[in-house]
Amino acid sequence: MPDNAVSLPVTVAVPVKNEESSLARCLERLVRFAEIVVIDSGSTDRTHEIAESFGARIVDFHWDGKYPKKRNWFLLNDPPSQPWVLFLDADEFVDDAFCDAVANAISSERIDGYWLTYTNYFLGHPLRHGLAQRKLALFRVGKALYEKIDEDGWSRLDMEIHEHPIVDGVVGELNVPIDHRDDRGVARFLEKHIDYARWEAKRYAKLQGDPKAAQQLTRRQRFKYRHLASWWYSGFYFFYTYVVKLGLLDGHAGYHYAAYKAWYFRTIRLLIRERASDTQ
Repeated sequence: MPDNAVSLPVTVAVPVKNEESSLARCLERLVRFAEIVVIDSGSTDRTHEIAESFGARIVDFHWDGKYPKKRNWFLLNDPPSQPWVLFLDADEFVDDAFCDAVANAISSERIDGYWLTYTNYFLGHPLRHGLAQRKLALFRVGKALYEKIDEDGWSRLDMEIHEHPIVDGVVGELNVPIDHRDDRGVARFLEKHIDYARWEAKRYAKLQGDPKAAQQLTRRQRFKYRHLASWWYSGFYFFYTYVVKLGLLDGHAGYHYAAYKAWYFRTIRLLIRERASDTQ
């Protein structure tokens, strides 16, 4: 950061567990932000050592299997020192263009949160087409918490993955993408998405018994949970992301990513049906 540059009044919170392979690359790009916090879930590798070497504040988190998970716990119990918070994963990397966009975005007194965009990688290739990943990961401290879902040991997911922040205010969009290098091989992709599928099937069941909860969902979430158990949903997802959103232009990586995501949604549907038959 240039000597005359002013630190951005943003706390960057990086939830981690055993992220020594990517954490340094993430943290080295955050010099323009006023506070860096690494929220650790009992790492046994060099994660702590790397975080300390970059001057990050380390917060230890121990999950009891219930609400709150890691991000909400941090916001509620060991909150950011800055007026804005940006949640990044250890495999998400920002650049100067993104930092410039953040500086401009948080200067607005009217907007309290921002949807961010990401460039994902699969099979070693960037996915520049298909259904874009978006997360509401930048917001004013005190203006948002992630969705509260009363779960009891649904999965091993100790962090909010599918839950979105509920922002008390106006939400905008920041269109400079973050580089998301979550490309650790097909086996890891499948393992992770099996955990996600178990969680999604249980969330679907809970929403069926609580119609009011759907009022806080985003438009994309409402569409997903309305049709998640339908036989056509996985095929629709493949066609929409691969053909309509031009995932086919990403070559073989785009095809396999869309196909695996369709498999993921089929898996959720089968888990929903299995759960329903078990309760009859």
